[in-house]
Amino acid sequence: MSSNVVPIETFAALPDHARLLGLDIGTKTIGLALSDVERRIATPLETIRRIKFTQDAAALLQIAAKHGVAGLVVGLPLNMDGTEGPRVQSTRAFVRHLVPLTPLPILFWDERMSTLAVTRTLLDADASRAKRASVVDKMAAAYILQGALDRLTRMEAAAADAADPDQP
Repeated sequence: MSSNVVPIETFAALPDHARLLGLDIGTKTIGLALSDVERRIATPLETIRRIKFTQDAAALLQIAAKHGVAGLVVGLPLNMDGTEGPRVQSTRAFVRHLVPLTPLPILFWDERMSTLAVTRTLLDADASRAKRASVVDKMAAAYILQGALDRLTRMEAAAADAADPDQP
């Protein structure tokens, strides 16, 4: 696709204290979540209402610049059996058009079950339908980003263990 669509190992090499931005790209909105500077915790940030690609991308990149983002984690809505359907094609098309506009590395992250998990959490919290609708996209983005952050943490721990095998 492009040189800035990268594997997760590239994200492990990003500068310290640089945040990541998680994206849940839908047909009507783009949910955004931001990592802390230690890249341990994902927090729901905001939702961009989709208008046209040019405006959507400009809003997204402005938010990324404002927060000093070093990379984007984009949820890839695979089917439950792992196949790619129309939503994946739409997400890939969005990223394909975004790539020429930014040097930021972009990671696709499997987002199966993210919206379902977030909706279930909101239902358990007895959130109203209106409240769920207003936060589900940015919470799904946080769920996606947290998955990538957790994987990065496990990779760092494995690398540290490999570097010092005598450590308990």
